[in-house]
Amino acid sequence: MAPLSNIVHLPDGQNLTVIPVFGGFFFKSNDLSIHSNSPFPAGWTVILQSEDDSTAHPETNDVHLSGVPKEKQRHIHPFRLPTLHNDNIFISSISNPSSSDFKAPTSPTRQIAMMLWATLYWYFQQPEPSPYLTNAASKNTPDEGKPKGEWRINVKREGVFRGRNLIQKLERMGLITSEDSSVGINPEENTPDGWSEMFISRRTYWQLSARLFLFTLSPTNGAAFPGSPYGSRPSSPVRGPDRNHSSNKRDSAEQGPTQVTNLGLWTPSSSGPFSSGSHLPTYFPPTPLQYTMTSGVRHPIRPKPPRQGEIFYTRYVPSVGQYLSFRTASLSPKPVTYAGPSSSINPQAHQQTPSLSSLPAHVAATSISDPAPPSGSLEMHDASMMTDVQLLHRWMNLPRVSKFWGCSGPISIQEEFITRNLTTRHSFPAIGLWDGIPFGYFEIYWVKEDVLGNFLGSEAGDFDRGFHVLVGEDEFRGRLKSWITSLAHWAFMEDCRTSAVVLEPRVDNDQFISTLGEAGFLKEREITFPHKQSALVKLRRVNFEAPVL
Repeated sequence: MAPLSNIVHLPDGQNLTVIPVFGGFFFKSNDLSIHSNSPFPAGWTVILQSEDDSTAHPETNDVHLSGVPKEKQRHIHPFRLPTLHNDNIFISSISNPSSSDFKAPTSPTRQIAMMLWATLYWYFQQPEPSPYLTNAASKNTPDEGKPKGEWRINVKREGVFRGRNLIQKLERMGLITSEDSSVGINPEENTPDGWSEMFISRRTYWQLSARLFLFTLSPTNGAAFPGSPYGSRPSSPVRGPDRNHSSNKRDSAEQGPTQVTNLGLWTPSSSGPFSSGSHLPTYFPPTPLQYTMTSGVRHPIRPKPPRQGEIFYTRYVPSVGQYLSFRTASLSPKPVTYAGPSSSINPQAHQQTPSLSSLPAHVAATSISDPAPPSGSLEMHDASMMTDVQLLHRWMNLPRVSKFWGCSGPISIQEEFITRNLTTRHSFPAIGLWDGIPFGYFEIYWVKEDVLGNFLGSEAGDFDRGFHVLVGEDEFRGRLKSWITSLAHWAFMEDCRTSAVVLEPRVDNDQFISTLGEAGFLKEREITFPHKQSALVKLRRVNFEAPVL
């Protein structure tokens, strides 16, 4: 039996320890358990069990009288490994942190939703069960030819979930669902009728934005820890020619947090997707539809991309053992400081500003605004010490990259290249990072108004996205399926109306196209551009199961 993971690295840098207990598991929040000797560490307990029907245990079948219908029997046993659809879960108890350290959450429902989301984050990263269904009709069919089922887990209306209208609220959030979509005939407000057979599938789970569920707890008055060292929005306007920046402050992409003492709080430390000074979830729904015309193409008015240097996606990739992040490219004359989560024991070895979420709880983060590299034998990766223009200059002049991008030459060419892409309305440039180390360049575009949309016509959906990609650092090659499915993961979470993501690599890039196919991007046809012959590869939302773990 494969061992179950006992550490959960959440997308915002939080770490949970999963401890087996009688009937289930205890999820200990490492970042909220400030007092290590506390007999009741902060966290929650889930009851997780598996069921088998009576056909799996024929020796226990009871003898029934002729003509009397046989009641279907269920056999419950402790959870060992995930099953396709026979696992049941509910939260049985919650252990909150000390009220002297943290304020109680303003919304207990949000707190419970966060705990269920984090539990499912762990569950859906366990070994995948066999997808094949065996029934009376398929029992003689070879496994490869049997019908397939969808991996899902049943959420029972037990324990904490018996709270008044709680299960209904979780359903409205999209965290659980039911195949019974009727109103029901019981007029009682908190009736279990219609709410006892709830579940969530892996496919649905990975299309939910973590920003809808993850948030931080507020420290009590007197705690020496600010809610967020960065603002979650641009700074307030000031008088003068430069209305978005104060004259005595560095650019927000370069400015590190100051005078912060790490108390092991459950909080991000950057102006990324989870940053919130108000300690609330940072998810915002898509805006109402408004249309405009670009070069004769009618398309929705697009939302503004993240700011220069802003992290818009983070996720720990277990198979790699590192955090993958994407941020918007920047024209800053200084290297963009990375302050996102890191798997490194000593994050300063790979980044200029340490992430509070990755430091041990007993270590004080003093003088962390100093961007100087650490002394001694630890050396920073040279890519972390380069501006984005310098990175593009190095990468674009690699023969293997220049062959397909054709943007080699002096640094002025790459500077003009980034400038042009930062001012394009239908796309934006991004930098990919592993544990804060830049490894590649990406362009994320709306297909409808892109040149590709002219060739696709009505095939291009209003919210379909496309990617242009390159990996610049050789040491990070070979991880394509991890980061390409993460880009798709981000696109599907960012807007629920996005039905597909596409790439159009040149047809002679055989290895790249082949690996994309293994990641779920299927070649649909070839497209003849003026400058290249491309393979159109597409991953549809309905075929997206999960990012590669």
